[in-house]
Formats: sequence, C-alpha cells, structure tokens
Amino acid sequence: MKGMLNSKAPYLFIAPTIILLALFSLLPIVIALVISFTNMDLAGLANYSNIKFIGFHNYIDVLKDPLFIKAITNTLFYVIIGVPLVLVLSLSIALLINFGQARIFKVFRVIFYMPSVTNVVAVAVVWSYLYNPSLGLFNYLLGLIHMPAVPWLTNPVMAKISLIILALWRAIGLNMIIFIAAIKGISKSYYEAAQIDGASNWKQMTSITLPMLRHAIFFVSITTMIGWLQFFEEPLIMTKGGPLNGTTSAALFIYNNGFQFSKFGYAAAGSFILFFAIIAITLIQFKFQNKDADI
Repeated sequence: MKGMLNSKAPYLFIAPTIILLALFSLLPIVIALVISFTNMDLAGLANYSNIKFIGFHNYIDVLKDPLFIKAITNTLFYVIIGVPLVLVLSLSIALLINFGQARIFKVFRVIFYMPSVTNVVAVAVVWSYLYNPSLGLFNYLLGLIHMPAVPWLTNPVMAKISLIILALWRAIGLNMIIFIAAIKGISKSYYEAAQIDGASNWKQMTSITLPMLRHAIFFVSITTMIGWLQFFEEPLIMTKGGPLNGTTSAALFIYNNGFQFSKFGYAAAGSFILFFAIIAITLIQFKFQNKDADI
C-alpha cells in the first residue's frame, strides 16, 4: 500500500497544474477550434440554436479577405524589420554593459530594462504625443535643425516604422537581461586562454562570446518572432490600424472581427491561421537550429 502511494505521489503533485492547464489553456483552444467551424455571432451567443456548422467556409473567407492579406503583409513587415533589430541592439547593449568597466554601465542596465516593465497603454499614449505632427517633440527637434516634419502616424509606411521604433524601445530591455545572464555563464577560462594566445577583444567576441551565446540567441529569436507575429497593443492604441489599414496586424484584424463586429467564428478561424503560422515558423527555426548544432 505504501509503495503504491509513493508511485502515485508525483502525479498528485502535478495534478493541480495539469487541471489548471486543461481548464484555462487547452479547453479554450478546443472551444475556439469548434467555434471556427461555425457561423457564431451575437445572435448565436444569445441563442445557441442560431449557430450552424459551416465547415471550412470561415477559413476560406478569411484567406480571401483583402484586409486579412494586408494584415498579414503588415505583420511580416513588423517581423522582418523588428526581429533583427531587437536581436542586434539587445545583444550589442548586453555586450557593452557586461564588458564595460565604469559604474555608469550598471545604471544603463536599469535604464534599458525599465521600458519593458512599463505599462504598454501608458507608454503608447505618451509616444502618441511625441509623434504628434504639429505639437510632438520629435518634429519640434527636427524643426530646430531645419528639417521637414515627418508624418509619423499619418503615412501608412511611416506609421509602421513608428510603431516598430516604439516596440523596439520596449523589447530591448528584457532580451538584454537574457543576454547578460548568458554572457555571465561563459567560463572566464576561455578568455584567459585567448588572452595568453594574444587574441584581440574582437577575436574573443567572435570566436568565444558569440558561439557560446548561440542557444540564448536562438531562444531570443524564437520568443521575439512569436511576439512580433502577435503584434497588437501598439497599433490598437496608437493608430487603430490606420491610416488606410496600413498598421493593421493579424492580431488586430482578429480582435476587430471578434470584439467589434461580433463575428466570433470568423475571428476564431483567423486566430487559428495565425496560430498554425506561428507553429510552422517555430518548427522551421528549430530545424535550422538542429542542423547548426549537428555541424
């Protein structure tokens, strides 16, 4: 009897976590998947008899929707520009802070990290004033050096770039901390041996630091790409997807259809298309990472 209890003890400890995961993560996913195959809207929410199973029509309609195609294009724009910038800047700042000797670099660590823990709504509101075409600080500074005002949030392409700048400012801090922790984990014996051999600082960084950080770089690239594929708060608060739907992301498209137009089935289908896209991109990255590890 005692041996039986001991064998089941691990399952008793993990049972609460499994139950919570099933109730608040797995079950909502299954329900959303079922909804994506129906025409559920406000009428269906009020009376379940109005809900009809329509198969893959929602998925087909979403993929044919010009606004969804534009939202996917905008999202890819965010990913292609934002992810490399986050990786390069956060890694560069982590290297500077870690190898910097002055005490001021410890202060920089806090300064760069603070935006990542600041409320995104408050930050977006403040940056909206900074981007204001007539009263904003950025155009005022440009005017001091006799440069023309920039249509930060009124031009579709410039608005996307403006949102990327804001998101970049917020994302650097957390990834910087991850890189600093990874750098601290590299044994100093590697650097001591390289210094004995006469390797320069640049050679040490390219031959020791960066190769030893490959797992941290991979982790940051995965999490950053997933975050940018789900880009939502900044366009919602600052531009509402405008101008001319130029900043509408895939996540904002799903939000608008689900919570503004009450097309729950349609929005659920869009969310699963985005979900499968994220999984596919993540698996591709894992495959390339495994190939690099084999080499």
